[in-house]
Amino acid sequence: MIEAAMLWNEPNNKSHWDPEVDPEWTRFAEMTIGAAKAVEAANPAVKRVLGGISPIDPHFIRRMIGYGVLDHIDVVALHGFPLDWNLWSIHDWPAKVAEIEAVVPEREIWVTEVGVGSFGAEEVQQFGVDRTAELLVGRVPRIFWYSLFDLPMEWGATTRHREAEGSSYYRHFHMGLIKADGTPKLGLDHYARHAADMGLMQWFHFEDPRLDDAVAWMKRLGVKHLRTGLSWADYFRPNALDWFDRQMEALADFETTVTFCFTPEHLGIAEHHTSAPRDPAGFADFCAEMIERYAPAVPMRAAANG
Repeated sequence: MIEAAMLWNEPNNKSHWDPEVDPEWTRFAEMTIGAAKAVEAANPAVKRVLGGISPIDPHFIRRMIGYGVLDHIDVVALHGFPLDWNLWSIHDWPAKVAEIEAVVPEREIWVTEVGVGSFGAEEVQQFGVDRTAELLVGRVPRIFWYSLFDLPMEWGATTRHREAEGSSYYRHFHMGLIKADGTPKLGLDHYARHAADMGLMQWFHFEDPRLDDAVAWMKRLGVKHLRTGLSWADYFRPNALDWFDRQMEALADFETTVTFCFTPEHLGIAEHHTSAPRDPAGFADFCAEMIERYAPAVPMRAAANG
């Protein structure tokens, strides 16, 4: 059920990795190399994806190359939201992909988060779905539209400065194709036309009540590829494995890219989920355990007989 393991999320964005704790990303590189090796040892068939970068920055990728990270990575992932947060046009998507291809021509490039919100108008999102598909389907092997559901306002968005970011913060709550109350938006039918070629990215919160509805909607839409996450921080909650098991069992019919991220506060250099961990081996151990649990390697004899 797991096609790929993404190692962290947006490591070059301070909302997901604290640059004050790790200003040169040396700790991130060490952590990622260890995790990539652990995933490969657990199941070499699972693709190893560098945490999707946002902004799309070839200099960051060159830094990772210099640290040896790309020696252990199969896929470089990009995140882009040109109609909401980025300072470039939606029409620049092919050029943005080409910028990274030029740096890592031997690696696959995936777009693991792309979205257009309905903050201003649902018609903007409707246009964005179709234009994104025109620009990216056939250009990269995997595309994941962010997201299926709006984020409920009462949950809060994972961002560093929250309401102080003004409209940038409030846009986080309007990225879904379906409103938080379950009402479909105009863009949903347009997405359905592309669902076989453009997967979905949907975060599920711990014990998320939307899980079963999400699965039903994705099957109705014809979604084949899904990106989601398993939180290292959540791993330390009571009954965490019960929730992880339920989530992954529900998603078993999809080819899934699972993102492993979020430092448990008690294991961070700083007590925050964006902090580098004190011991990077802990993250590698978590990644290995999740792969062994949800994507165990098939022995060669069994594969041959299957």
